[in-house]
Amino acid sequence: MTYFFDGSKDAFLTAFLLAYRDEDAFLTAGSRQLALGQQSVFVCADTQKARKCEARLRGFDTACMHDLDMLLRSGEDARGQIAFLYFRLIAARRRAVRGELAEDAVSEAIGCIRRVALEAHRLKGFVRFMECAGGALYAPISPDNDVCDLLLPHFRARLPQLPFVLHDVRRAKAAVWDGAHAFTAPLARADVVLSADEEGWQALWRRYYASVNIPSRRRLQQMKGYMPVRYWKFLPECPAQTADALTTQNASPARCADAPLPPHGSAR
Repeated sequence: MTYFFDGSKDAFLTAFLLAYRDEDAFLTAGSRQLALGQQSVFVCADTQKARKCEARLRGFDTACMHDLDMLLRSGEDARGQIAFLYFRLIAARRRAVRGELAEDAVSEAIGCIRRVALEAHRLKGFVRFMECAGGALYAPISPDNDVCDLLLPHFRARLPQLPFVLHDVRRAKAAVWDGAHAFTAPLARADVVLSADEEGWQALWRRYYASVNIPSRRRLQQMKGYMPVRYWKFLPECPAQTADALTTQNASPARCADAPLPPHGSAR
């Protein structure tokens, strides 16, 4: 039986209860081609059942809901099944199993969690903000995983006085800091009016990047290891040999919030 759910925690926990004793169960939050004669069901979230299931699982592993949150953020098509097999093992053994990496269900789940956490960590350095005409900052991103709101605490701490929007263009959502409140909201498209100084700030950042670069010591493969190519489309300092391929992108972000301060101590 294939169990479809909408990707939310409550829907997963509801589906988990239904599928727990089904040896052929497959949980998915996406699409799946069914074999001839294979049955399927779309599981709607049942809040009451989900809370009972959550309480039971927390009794076995107090940190398991954090694992579930990270697993459901994954962009992998099999994230639902990975989470299901991991949590079924927790329920069967009635204890935390994250250290038992010899188990395929555990190693796949922990690997998935680590990939989500790694991308959130990388984006803290790869986000490039643009200054809007009203003074707020805007940054488009397109991560593999749903990590947009995980970045909010980092940039809120670095830019406490500046409103900003982190726009996940792939998932049509945004994480927003308005100077007083942090929240997420749907955002299919953003029509951004840039400030008059924005082009200058981009040029300044590119000049800084060029000044610390050593052309005779270029190591493109090593660079790709530290800065995966899929993030380059939002980096104004991207390597020159990729510029032509990237000019078709709509966004031209400016500064990195982790970069050194511009001249005169003006916090960007």
